Amino acid sequence: MTSYVDTSALLKRYVEESDSDHATYLLNADPVLVTSWVTLVEARRNLARLLNGAPLRSAQRQLTSDFEAFAVVSCEESVASLAAEIGETLGVRSLDAIHLATAKRLQIPDLSFVTFDLRQAQAARSLGLQVLGA
Repeated sequence: MTSYVDTSALLKRYVEESDSDHATYLLNADPVLVTSWVTLVEARRNLARLLNGAPLRSAQRQLTSDFEAFAVVSCEESVASLAAEIGETLGVRSLDAIHLATAKRLQIPDLSFVTFDLRQAQAARSLGLQVLGA
């Protein structure tokens, strides 16, 4: 199986929240994890917003290490075009549209979309993606 990991799911590895254990379980359960380069930007920004000092530096190191194990997809023209269409049609935020478009463009049978963002999960389901997490 392959799982597309959204930033909302990945952040739960570094910031303790009520469903962090569930997110960690989902991420550890799949040997093939894929995400967009956008995830790195979002995750670093959110870590800097939520943490500081030693906890921030530790989370940044762990994120860098984790990213090395991911299959990371670039946002090429076809993804950007599909993201624009998804954003217009579903009214999702721009970065969420990029995540959704990236997952759709992969065309992987039985791809799971792991997110804890309720609006994004709803949009992913409307696009026919199997959602785990939210």
